[in-house]
Order: sequence, then structure tokens, then C-alpha cells
Amino acid sequence: MFALSLVGLTSAFSIVFMIGIGLATGVASRPAWEEAYAISTGALIVEGYGPLRGFGKFCGVIVAFGLISNSIPSIYSASLGCQVLGRYGKKVPRYVWATVLIIVQLVLALAGREHLMAIISNFVALMGYWSQFTVYIVIMEHALFRRVGAGGPGFDWTKWQDQQYLPIGYAALVSFLMGWLGAILGMYQVWYTGPLAVLAGYADVGAWVGSGFTIVSFLPLRWLELRFVGR
Repeated sequence: MFALSLVGLTSAFSIVFMIGIGLATGVASRPAWEEAYAISTGALIVEGYGPLRGFGKFCGVIVAFGLISNSIPSIYSASLGCQVLGRYGKKVPRYVWATVLIIVQLVLALAGREHLMAIISNFVALMGYWSQFTVYIVIMEHALFRRVGAGGPGFDWTKWQDQQYLPIGYAALVSFLMGWLGAILGMYQVWYTGPLAVLAGYADVGAWVGSGFTIVSFLPLRWLELRFVGR
């Protein structure tokens, strides 16, 4: 399953990335593409397919449908996220969460259709740091404290809902927040520039500084959590 997912996602992403690189290069060298990009990303895609005439318009429609269908897995994942927030979230059927999330998505799209793309791009850039910190925490928990695959205690997957077995998460939470502190100090984004980014010549070093803060803080904190809390 992992191999199939990796190959499928990599193939799909590579095609889209190559198209994006081509369109971005065209914006810098073709005035018509630059004018289309000033209107919207969709207008740029249609302009890029322009030489194909009618088939190009058909391709533009396919891309639009692809964008819509691409949001479906995200909505499904978000509905799962709503259910794992607590016992009360599980009581609401997943299709209800998905419907509510789609309505929220529709309202946001209609209300912010003139500026939503720029807002989301800037906001996602600010939020993108967190995934890296989470990956480091999970890797250290697996490799160092659980020693999965090295004769360590590993995980008892039958207790995935046993509150007395699962870690409370003190160490993970504090190290995650420490990572965000490092990200804030080193980020260079549209809405905010951190002092370390200024010292680095206005380069975005937030991910690296935040990752260092996460790694350095999680190791002793997790050891203390296991020592005094026991899980």
C-alpha cells in the first residue's frame, strides 16, 4: 500500500509540477501569459492551452474538474480529523462532517473569490512548518524511545484507544510549541519576518531553526515524561 501510494502520488505530482514550471517560465517570457496570470491562475492555464484551440479548452475544463476532485480526499481526511478530536466527534456520522465541511468550503470560496487565492497561499505558507516538526517527533518516538524494529517495546496496536496506555503528550506538545517558536523567529513570509530571517539576509530559515528546537527539546522532555509519568 505504501509503495503504491508513493508511486501514484509521485507520478501525479511530477506531471503537475512540470506543467507549473512551464507556465511559470512562460509568464516571465510571454506578455499574453503574464496578462492572463494577472487575471487568475485559471486564465493562465487556459492561455497556456491556447495553441491547442478547442482541445486546449477541453483540457482546461479537465483541469478544473481535477481541482474539484482533488478536494474530495482532503474533505474526507478533514471529516476523520473531526471525529478523532474526541468521543463526541465520533458520535456524528462522517458524511455529516463532510457535508458541513463542504458547506464551509463553499461559503469561503464565494465570499473570498476575489482575494481567496492570495490569502490561502500566504496562510498555508505560514502553516506549512508544523508538518516537519511532527515528523521529527514521530521518528524520534519510533526510533529512540520505542525502538521499533530493534527489539524495543514497540507499540501494542490493540490498545490504540486505551487512554491508560497512550502517551499523555506533554513532551510532544511542548517540543511542538518550541518548534513553532523557532519557526516564528526564522520565518520570512508575506505577513511576518522573524529576527533570525533578517540576520540570515532575509532568508526563510524557520523550518530549520524550528526543527532544531523540536529535536533538542523533545529528547530530554520525552525521557522525563517516561521517567515520571510512565507512558
